[in-house]
Amino acid sequence: MKDKLGRVIDYLRFSLTDRCNLRCKYCMGDKDIVFLPKDELLSVEEIGRVTRIFSDLGIKKVRITGGEPLVRRNFRDIIETINNIKTIEEINITTNGIRLSEELEFLKDKKIHSLNISLDTLKKDLFREITGGGDLDKVLFSLYRAIELKFKRIKLNVVLVRGKNDSEIMDFVNLTEKYPIDIRFIELMPIGLGKEYVPISNDEVKDIILKEKKLTPFNERIGSGPATYYKTEKGIGCVGFITPISHNFCEKCNRVRVTPEGFLKLCLHWNDGLNLKELLRAGVSDEVIKEKIQLTIDSKPDRHKMEKKDDENFDKRYMNEIGG
Repeated sequence: MKDKLGRVIDYLRFSLTDRCNLRCKYCMGDKDIVFLPKDELLSVEEIGRVTRIFSDLGIKKVRITGGEPLVRRNFRDIIETINNIKTIEEINITTNGIRLSEELEFLKDKKIHSLNISLDTLKKDLFREITGGGDLDKVLFSLYRAIELKFKRIKLNVVLVRGKNDSEIMDFVNLTEKYPIDIRFIELMPIGLGKEYVPISNDEVKDIILKEKKLTPFNERIGSGPATYYKTEKGIGCVGFITPISHNFCEKCNRVRVTPEGFLKLCLHWNDGLNLKELLRAGVSDEVIKEKIQLTIDSKPDRHKMEKKDDENFDKRYMNEIGG
């Protein structure tokens, strides 16, 4: 499946829920959040059907996101359903890690190619502050257990906020010399509450690292995303950089997203897309849905415009609602 620019779309990000068991400052914070009623979420069967339709169109990789996907009660049923679709080659999961240890044994024999754990600090007090009361020990226990079970790829997603956790850059880099995990520094995006915090560019992060360590480009393909990877001289794992703001990578975008309420989003930043749930519940056939998806893909934006302050077509919701 290709869009109008010839970009091959083979990667689907599926958000299972807008709910989360943390309240990270740059995501939901302490705002009063009204979550979707459960009947507005796609059912297990609908998620399976949508995934099969997309697989027929060329999607081979599915990433499960949220909110926090592991808080959904039928999480295992959803994973089983997607895992049983033969044409889906890999399933990846992005999680905050709080409940992950409870699911690792279940996930071990599935098509899991990567576990991405969102972790912005290694300090217990700061973790509680950033996450609105989260327990760092639970996340670290999940991380170390996943390492013991030898999952194919384990990644830590680190969003740096200037003056908050940017003093821990080398602490995270040092983890790649101790464990077979990848650390990915992700630039803070001005979406939702992220606009209220000061980001730090990955060019600056790289300069900080280079003052202490040599970084060698790691050219082996890791996953389906836009990260560029390096290794330190003692590195077991890699150090990755995802730069949506400082170095736009939209020309290589290979993904689309389905939000918790079943809306096909073409880009994280824009409102454009297709209401899949409406089609599913109206009894529309798979073939018609495929045609509508392809027509929608043809209008995938050339790029995001997060550097601009406002536009009526920007998606102004919080990240948990969009399915980051």
